Amino acid sequence: MGKNAWMHRGRSGRRTTVLVAVLALLLAGCAPPPEPISIGFIGGSSGRVADLGIAGRDGVQLAVDLRNQEGGVGGRAVRLLVRDDEQNPEAAARALRELIDQGVVAVVGPMTSAMAMATVPIANEAKLLMISPTVSTEDLSGRDDYFFRVGSSNHANAAEVARRHLQRKPGQRRMAVAYDVGNRAYSETWLGGFRATFEGGGGQLLKTIAFESGGEKSLRQLAEELLSSGADGILIVANSVDTALLCQQIRKLGSGLPILAAEWAATERLLELGGRAVEGLMVGQNFNRSSEEPRYLAFREAYSERFHREPGFGGTLAFDAANVLLEALARRQGEQSVKEALLSVRRFDGLQAPIVFDDFGDVQLGVFMTVVRDGRLAVVD
Repeated sequence: MGKNAWMHRGRSGRRTTVLVAVLALLLAGCAPPPEPISIGFIGGSSGRVADLGIAGRDGVQLAVDLRNQEGGVGGRAVRLLVRDDEQNPEAAARALRELIDQGVVAVVGPMTSAMAMATVPIANEAKLLMISPTVSTEDLSGRDDYFFRVGSSNHANAAEVARRHLQRKPGQRRMAVAYDVGNRAYSETWLGGFRATFEGGGGQLLKTIAFESGGEKSLRQLAEELLSSGADGILIVANSVDTALLCQQIRKLGSGLPILAAEWAATERLLELGGRAVEGLMVGQNFNRSSEEPRYLAFREAYSERFHREPGFGGTLAFDAANVLLEALARRQGEQSVKEALLSVRRFDGLQAPIVFDDFGDVQLGVFMTVVRDGRLAVVD
């Protein structure tokens, strides 16, 4: 073969190589994007506690949108599938099964303890991680299961509220209590934690009255029973709506007794419905409304600009829970499960403080005592 033939073949081979490379680039450009990663959210976006569920949903949505703007997880977009648990155990169980059938890799939620008790067994059976922003029942503490949370448990929070109350108001040691058994897993364990510390410090619970949100007993009747006890203070363990309306009934009866509430009540809805009747109400929660942390301030601005309201504790903790999940997904190695990936990291940056999980998916955060003052919830210490 002559020299010209070798040169011709060389030029032809180079042209073929270039054409193959160009074709590969074109095909890559036409290839469909990778399948998105689906995560779920379950919370009550209807009914009397819709304010908490809606805040949680929006906090998770904002976290997902921000992550997708940065390229998603490993180059894959994150898709959020939302379900309303209707604050009904059967609806919550059905919602979780629907999400499992749609292939979610994990779920943020639920937002209340009663709904967690209905869904965690299903998640455990499916080996699906659930991470709750606000569930705090002791019934799910210290378990090696698929339930994680980014807030402290009831006993820790309630005990601290009782201790702080005894310190701040040493003359107010006789209390009457109303608690909502519609969310029994929350209210009874919260009350148990408060009682142990309050009575251990010399306090007395003169009367404890169980009621069910939206039940037959009127809030007026409940207020009359509380005030007939001779207590020098009132404790309400209920959602924001019932706490606000019960405070109104107590004030309408002419009582100026100080009122304590559990953190479940401390949403913006409490202020909207309670008005002047909730002025002076005290609550302790794992959320610092006066935080100057730059991450929190940036989040608060972004949330308020998008949803035209304050995120409150529900939106803030939901944003944290979603980001914990997204970061665990981003750091997952090989065949690791989501639970294994999360526990391999353990420490995550929260908006206001680090979130550090123990072996059972529980965390401990500080408690901030907050008072309603001039129509706003303000941290007092």
